[in-house]
Amino acid sequence: VQLQASGGGLVQAGDSLRLSCAASERSFSNSAMGWFRQAPGKEREFVAAIRQSGGDTSYIDSVKGRFTISRDNAKNTVYLQMNSLKPEETAVYYCAASLRRLAKSYLAVDSAYEYWGQGTQVTVSS
Repeated sequence: VQLQASGGGLVQAGDSLRLSCAASERSFSNSAMGWFRQAPGKEREFVAAIRQSGGDTSYIDSVKGRFTISRDNAKNTVYLQMNSLKPEETAVYYCAASLRRLAKSYLAVDSAYEYWGQGTQVTVSS
């Protein structure tokens, strides 16, 4: 599965962005999808994830109420709507896919994902 992330850019604090991640194969509908981010000098961290059915989602506490992950299986695409962005959320955002049926507790574990996109830069200015 190849993943292509897009939608990053330079925005001001409080602005919104929508990231997209397009998958190359129809197996996308059988994949749990996650978004992770890595800021300069920091470790990669989990942001949000959605299970195959789309009914189960998971978020890091700091983005709850501001970010929304969704998926369109017909388009093989997962989205991350990010509102009220903060400067500290400047990072490269990566999408990831797992063909395994992950327990909800594993959605935030980066090693649970077999496939990764190339990342898209999000820069939030103050």
